Amino acid sequence: QVQLVESGGGLVQDGGSLRPSCAASGRTISRYATGWFRQGPRKDRDFVAGISWSGSSTNYADSVKGRFTVSRDNAKNTVYLQMNSLKPEETAVYVCAAARSEYYGGAWEGYNYWGQGTQVTVSS
Repeated sequence: QVQLVESGGGLVQDGGSLRPSCAASGRTISRYATGWFRQGPRKDRDFVAGISWSGSSTNYADSVKGRFTVSRDNAKNTVYLQMNSLKPEETAVYVCAAARSEYYGGAWEGYNYWGQGTQVTVSS
C-alpha cells in the first residue's frame, strides 16, 4: 500500500502559478500511474491531469491543456503539478491519486489510493 501526501498549495492571484507536490511513502510511487483531481466547493471531483508510471505519457483535462504540466521524479518518490495562468474558478482542494494498474485517465474509479489534498485559492 502507498500513502500519498500533497503539499505546495496556497493563495495566489489571478494569473499566478503554483506547483503542488505529491509525495509517496510506504511503497515507491514508480509502481503507480498517478493522477491529479480537484474538488471545489460543490464537492465535485474533477480530473485535472494524469501521468504514466514511467512519466513518458501524460493526460490532461481540456480546461488545463497548455497551462498545467504534470511530471514525476521517481527517485524522489514525488509527482508534481505545475499550474500556470491560474483562474479564480480553479480554487479547489487538489488531490493526487495512484493506480495499481497503468491507468492515468479521468475516471476517479480507476485509482486505488488517495491523498488528503492541498488547498489552492486563486484570488481575483
